[in-house]
Amino acid sequence: MFRAILIEKTEKGSTASLQQLDEARLPDGDITIRISHSTLNYKDALAITGRGPVVRTFPMVPGIDLAGVVTESRHSGFKPGDEVLLNGFGVGELHWGGLAELARVRGDWLIPIPEGMSAEQAMSFGTAGYTAMLCLMALEHQGVTPDKGEVIVTGATGGVGSVALQILHQLGYRTVASTRRMDETEHLKALGADDVLDAKTLSSPGAPLQKMRFAGAIDSVGSHVLANLCAQMKENGVVAACGLAQGMDFPATVAPFILRGISLIGINSVTRPLEDRRIAWGRLAKEVDPAKMAAWVNVITLDGAIAAASDLLDGRVRGRLVVAMR
Repeated sequence: MFRAILIEKTEKGSTASLQQLDEARLPDGDITIRISHSTLNYKDALAITGRGPVVRTFPMVPGIDLAGVVTESRHSGFKPGDEVLLNGFGVGELHWGGLAELARVRGDWLIPIPEGMSAEQAMSFGTAGYTAMLCLMALEHQGVTPDKGEVIVTGATGGVGSVALQILHQLGYRTVASTRRMDETEHLKALGADDVLDAKTLSSPGAPLQKMRFAGAIDSVGSHVLANLCAQMKENGVVAACGLAQGMDFPATVAPFILRGISLIGINSVTRPLEDRRIAWGRLAKEVDPAKMAAWVNVITLDGAIAAASDLLDGRVRGRLVVAMR
């Protein structure tokens, strides 16, 4: 038996509860993992509360991240005792995920936890940190270096934004944090922001071309914010888009693309090739100070994850939520 959050279909939608489940109920897979830590992400919170259509099949164990130790393996790349992590690949949506004490998954979805990183530290990054690093890698690939100018990070108090600010600061970029929560200004500057911008200035419809300011952007908001970012990019600027907190619409014009030569790069972290994952996680292990990470990570238990999901969606959570199974 193992404990897990289970989301079940109801006449009015869905309901989530913490249950004791028999191991025989685990889905198909060639590797079984004893999970020590998971995370509570925005997507997980939508699934648990039923506020978003995240879950594709029922019943479902949510949790798009997990870290733990292999207990059984029929996969050539892993053996019992290996410490592994998993992000994406549909876990928590199509395949039972990480908010449980056990998981059975495909070995092709796993990578080893980087040397020198603990399972708890890995989950303090989770999909959010891994996505932030993918965004940075996209900016670098397009030639955005610290000498090119400011990089703006939207949704800066969230998981992606918080890690992105730390990474960029550590690598020498001048950063601007965009947030609706201006009361968090000192916190954002402690993470590495050189300036803090009220997100209200980006959240409404704007002109197709605006005053050029930014060399790069990491955006997890979408909609008008993303359109205004594109309008404010310098010539040959680059925007890495990875989220849609404001909406999935993109009310923009082609003007910034054809008159300023900017690039808009979409970041899909769910089905990213394993080699990209290894590179991103390896860089997180080397380029982000664990002590700074610990300052904005909240560790909760599996028992508290359901209640925390509502807090996360209602904006009552700062930084990352790591879920410890024991």
